[in-house]
Amino acid sequence: MPDPGAIPGSGAPAPTGIRPAAGGASGASAASRVSPLRRLRLHAGYQWRNSGNRLLTGLRTQWESRDGAEFPAVVSRMGGMSVAYAGVPEGLRYTLEFTESQREKEGVPAAERTSGSLRGYQLADPAHLPDADIVIVGTSAEKARRLPSTASLVFPMRFHFVVDVDDDAETLHKRVSKRERTQYLRNQRLARWTWETEDDPGLFDFFYDRIYRPTMRQSHGDRERVEGKEASHECLFRTGRLFFLRQGGERIGGALCHWNASEKVMTLRLFGVLDGDKKHYESGALGAVFHFLITWSARNGVRRLDFGGTEPFLSKGTFQWKRRFGTRIVLPPNHFGAKRLWLHVKRDSPAVRDFLVANPVLAEAGDGSMEAVYFRDRDRPARLELSAKSPDGYRIRHIELDEFLR
Repeated sequence: MPDPGAIPGSGAPAPTGIRPAAGGASGASAASRVSPLRRLRLHAGYQWRNSGNRLLTGLRTQWESRDGAEFPAVVSRMGGMSVAYAGVPEGLRYTLEFTESQREKEGVPAAERTSGSLRGYQLADPAHLPDADIVIVGTSAEKARRLPSTASLVFPMRFHFVVDVDDDAETLHKRVSKRERTQYLRNQRLARWTWETEDDPGLFDFFYDRIYRPTMRQSHGDRERVEGKEASHECLFRTGRLFFLRQGGERIGGALCHWNASEKVMTLRLFGVLDGDKKHYESGALGAVFHFLITWSARNGVRRLDFGGTEPFLSKGTFQWKRRFGTRIVLPPNHFGAKRLWLHVKRDSPAVRDFLVANPVLAEAGDGSMEAVYFRDRDRPARLELSAKSPDGYRIRHIELDEFLR
């Protein structure tokens, strides 16, 4: 009898243990651990952060881009180059920290920050913005598009990576990049991972404390961004799906997913490997979680599998990794879908040029469509190895820095 967990036609040892879910992707609801009032607050906060309801996302976007609101304005100076960010607070973590982390990889000393604030109406006037070599404003799409276009780009704050579960598991895996698929099949032959779903509250604690949080610390250090344990249990575990990756009987990885029953969309929210141990990264266990999620979704009534988001810079490791799984790159369904970044180069310098060339971006064209933007000059070739390839087929645009910064 064929193994129920095997990837058909792969020729690989079967990843046993994939169990169909009774009633589709939605699991049994566990008992709440908090009072009714606390539960209401947790759900309200979770919906405010993650809901795809258009009324709620529209309300949040208007509220967070209003003229009278006060916004952070921070200048980060590193190695002779300065980057300023002003606007919605999420941009400090998702955008400004990205620019700093990329430069840290080049051996540039740690950033020195100067913090202030601006009112919403001041974000619309470049004269009020902080003085820096590169200035970035985070605001609504409507307001970002009104800012000057000279030496500037407009692009989404984040993108999501989704798998349309429109075929069987074998076909979906054929859409995964050849390199990723080959690595997974080789690793699976060695590790013989298995996959299971669980609804035991004790195993939620094990997942959160031993898998999710250690992985976030290992991956992001002081910059980790985590979902609180109470909210994870109440808003994810009780109505979603908890998965574990096993090796030799031990749970060495896992994922906690949100389930939208009306639209049959499963969204990966939390994932990781046991104790954040680097040996599980090296064995390919983290990638195996994604492969198993694709197979399980194809066999359990999921219509769309959302692997979550990342920043729009093609140099971001998460961007390139999630792209390998045959995903479409789409605007986030939550409030980030209506927010944009306006990036303006105020002063030309070798460090500025190095940064722009090293970090191509998936940006918004004049007609509102998306295009992959690569910078270059005669001394700095475009980094075309950083791909934005997607089933949607984004255009590629090359920008000569001499012309852009004239």
